[in-house]
Amino acid sequence: MKKITKAVFPVAGLGTRFLPATKAIPKEMLPIIDKPLIEYAVEEAVNAGITEVIFITSHTKRAIEDHFDQNFELEEKLMNSGKKDFLNKINRDIFQNIKFTYVRQKSQNGLGDAILHSEHLIQDEPFAIILADDLILNSPSCIKQLISAYEQNQSSIIGLNEVPKNEIEKYGIVSVQESSSGKTLLLKDIIEKPKTNAPSNLAVVGRYVLSNKIFEYLRNLEPSVGGEVQLTDAIKLMLKNEKVMGYLYEGIKFDCGSRHGYVNAIRHLAEEIFEE
Repeated sequence: MKKITKAVFPVAGLGTRFLPATKAIPKEMLPIIDKPLIEYAVEEAVNAGITEVIFITSHTKRAIEDHFDQNFELEEKLMNSGKKDFLNKINRDIFQNIKFTYVRQKSQNGLGDAILHSEHLIQDEPFAIILADDLILNSPSCIKQLISAYEQNQSSIIGLNEVPKNEIEKYGIVSVQESSSGKTLLLKDIIEKPKTNAPSNLAVVGRYVLSNKIFEYLRNLEPSVGGEVQLTDAIKLMLKNEKVMGYLYEGIKFDCGSRHGYVNAIRHLAEEIFEE
């Protein structure tokens, strides 16, 4: 069994829901207190055993690359000012031996297209996908839970949670085999943002562990919902030929791709700071 060491982070989106802030700043770089959203996601991956971080990015997201690179001028300034403690914040030990790779997605063709851009780096390995918009707090982390479930079941697995009926049309929704029970569920079908007749209230969250076979289904996909190539459609095709599991993860989720979720995440973490 190959160990999961690579994680793909699709970060090429325009972040229009946060304009005008995201006109010049990637939405993934918006701070949750004093740490950008993308750092929470990368930290989650690294703490789960990931050693190669693959960003699917665009020409507007250079700040992400700069954030995970060294800033020698800033380091020198901090050293000369006697602020050595801050060096640990900008050069975190957990990132020192991590390989960061950046792949440009030249046009916004959807999540499925973004993932397909990583094929030459993933090759024949299973891999994780993390959508930074979903900030999920727990120990062990959501992606760690999924990796453990993958190792136990030897099949692709996606993170799930229950959502209210009035929010179903915002998510990919799954149906599960009737024999499924517990946290690990055998998927029967998956539908991207159903307007009516949703098969359940079990929604896909921004955490996946997939086999490299997903690329076979992504290569020939036509755009669908929103005129984009959807990862959900590729998973739907995969279900016809192999087992795919869903996992009801433990943790608190904030949809930081929305203003409401972003503010709630800041409020939650600020309360923790004030309690210390």
